[in-house]
Amino acid sequence: MGMVGGSLDAFIGGVHRRAAIMDGEIELVCGVFSSNPEKSKETGKALYLPENRVYDNFEEMILKEKELPLGERMDFVSIVTPNHVHAAPTKLALENGFHVVCDKPITLNTEEAEEIAELVDRTGLLFCLTHNYTGYPMVKEAKHMIASGAIGKVRKVIVEYPQGWLATLVEVTGNKQAAWRTDPSRSGAAGGLGDIGTHAENLAEYITGLKITQLCADLTIFVEGRLLDDDANILLRFDNGAKGILQNSQIANGEENDLNIRIYGETGGLVWKQLDPNTLIHKTNQGARIIRTGVGNLSQAAQVHTRIPAGHPEGYFEAFANLYRNFAFQLRARWEGKKADPVYDFPSAQDGLRGMKFIDTVLASDKSDQKWTDFE
Repeated sequence: MGMVGGSLDAFIGGVHRRAAIMDGEIELVCGVFSSNPEKSKETGKALYLPENRVYDNFEEMILKEKELPLGERMDFVSIVTPNHVHAAPTKLALENGFHVVCDKPITLNTEEAEEIAELVDRTGLLFCLTHNYTGYPMVKEAKHMIASGAIGKVRKVIVEYPQGWLATLVEVTGNKQAAWRTDPSRSGAAGGLGDIGTHAENLAEYITGLKITQLCADLTIFVEGRLLDDDANILLRFDNGAKGILQNSQIANGEENDLNIRIYGETGGLVWKQLDPNTLIHKTNQGARIIRTGVGNLSQAAQVHTRIPAGHPEGYFEAFANLYRNFAFQLRARWEGKKADPVYDFPSAQDGLRGMKFIDTVLASDKSDQKWTDFE
């Protein structure tokens, strides 16, 4: 793996590196970790990389790595930069034959996302978008249960992602994470919606297997002086007739990362909370059943994404690692001329494109007097 972004003081870069190495399938061999060459070199030294494999920019890395022999050069690029630096390295990597793992959202806008999705299709290379919450075993179990009819036809979906860390104007205090996420030139046209709302959208569609067809959105900037939305309330309509509610907020004081989803069908319901990821609750009018990671006769999808014995918490890093491991398994199967087992799945470029179109549709609905807006 080669990495673009993720210097020592960048939160998500460290997450990706830990996740990638967790299964012994992937080795970090090169990188350009910052737009500042000295900072990039400092990070490479701390990660024990040879000096000649730490580059000044991603163009140099991709082109020089391409010249190295197979078995020595990187096999894929992991892109962990702010949103506005996703498209260029992704496109250059694909154009030069390298597979890509990219942090979400896929890029800054829909036009760039369409270019990347088309390039992935044309080259046939692997592309993984790290919607990491899809990697949890109980998320896999919920998806399996709905597909197998355990709660009947889905009628209602409620998905929420509240945070409280942007309840004040922290982006002007030197907080780098807040600064780029609230800057339209680096984050894109959406703030909290793009940062965490797309996670909620992706999770709802992934678990249910349904697609959003229409939505009615109300976005707000609560903090005076902020340039992008910090609160969203969205009504949803799905392609099977189900209705839904999606809300995300970054001004919900006291909230951490409380992503949670409730799905109700004709015969039962499912509840999953990221703050208690090992637990899935199956509800009916006759009572509730608690399903736990690693306990009982779970689906194959849940089992292959469970790492440790029951009762030991599996969380954020492990879910991320499941995406990297699945990516590695699919890449290895390709090299060996085999068909990869679809149970080892990960979000695709098409999921990323859908996320960008979701943002566009929400923004259009928010500005519209008609409100209900088709999600095409």
